[in-house]
Amino acid sequence: MTGRARLAISAAAVVVLIAAVLAVFVLLRGGPDEAEAVAAPSPSATPSPTPTPLTEIEQLLADADDPSACAVEFTGDGIVDAPMLQTQGALYAGLPIPAREGMAFGGWYSAPDAATAFDPASRVNGADEVVCEDQRIELFGSWMPSEQNAAIGTRVPILMYHQFTTRPEGEDHWLRGNYAYIGDFDAHMGHIATTGFYLPTWDELSAFIDGRLYLPPRSVIVTDDDADQTWFDLAVPVVDAHGVLATSFMVTAYRSDPAPSIHVLRRSHTHDMHEAGDDGQGRMVNWTADEIAADLNTSGDVLGVREVIAYPFGHYNDTAKQGVAQAGYEMARTIEPGTVAIGTDRYALPVVRIDYGMGLDSLISLIG
Repeated sequence: MTGRARLAISAAAVVVLIAAVLAVFVLLRGGPDEAEAVAAPSPSATPSPTPTPLTEIEQLLADADDPSACAVEFTGDGIVDAPMLQTQGALYAGLPIPAREGMAFGGWYSAPDAATAFDPASRVNGADEVVCEDQRIELFGSWMPSEQNAAIGTRVPILMYHQFTTRPEGEDHWLRGNYAYIGDFDAHMGHIATTGFYLPTWDELSAFIDGRLYLPPRSVIVTDDDADQTWFDLAVPVVDAHGVLATSFMVTAYRSDPAPSIHVLRRSHTHDMHEAGDDGQGRMVNWTADEIAADLNTSGDVLGVREVIAYPFGHYNDTAKQGVAQAGYEMARTIEPGTVAIGTDRYALPVVRIDYGMGLDSLISLIG
């Protein structure tokens, strides 16, 4: 045997000896269980199952963690708006108004066939309460060629009320004409609620003016100026009873009550411009655009919204329009008679004034 062979055998013997010593050490230190653990091969780990990812709607609801939340999905040709959360029992808020070249959006509907037919009875907007099953609802959108929308010729009356009275004979002071008999108001709201009128929201009216949105021919907006106490005490219960969306134009320097009903929107009648200026006309036509914007910013902060204002006394001029726009409001309402059509000056919206003695027949003659 050569010396190299003897050396290899000696090295192998050393390796065997070291392994034996280590085995004895493990047995002495850790006992038979640990020895077996060292000696036995470890079983292969079973991989954890990969969780199925949540859909976008499921994720919305999971993040909300609110049983009153409702996930709204929007469906229709060319509709790409993401699902959004609404609150069951509240009115719909901030529904999208998609845009498409050469088309007017036809609105959101509860069923696809209703969307195709532009059925106003099935149209859903911010005048409707959110009702859904299993915290989900699907709304269907439709489109109308812009030329067809213009040809329909919808004109939207904005009804303007002021104060209210329980006296059928009316009040007997100089503001007599401003006081609508509450029985007449009840008849008005009942007619609007039960004869197929559509109640546009202000963002819908803005899009309609631009020609971007179709509104049904029998559309109407209900408003009250000044937020007089008679509005709260007499008129709001009628609005609630009929479920008619109404807007209260509030002078926020005088009062800033929370919305008295889910059916009442609070909007600006300015903060403190319901006063005469130096020339006896309203401050709205006496102040600079910067002063007007500052006042309206205060009002917007109080109400939490900048969308539409009602000019105090109906007074306005180009400077007033500039101030309104500068403060970030999209529209302003006058007291000039008329109805809103596509292309109407958004800072000079006309109204249909309701005075004392105007019963249901008078309203029907004005709005159908």
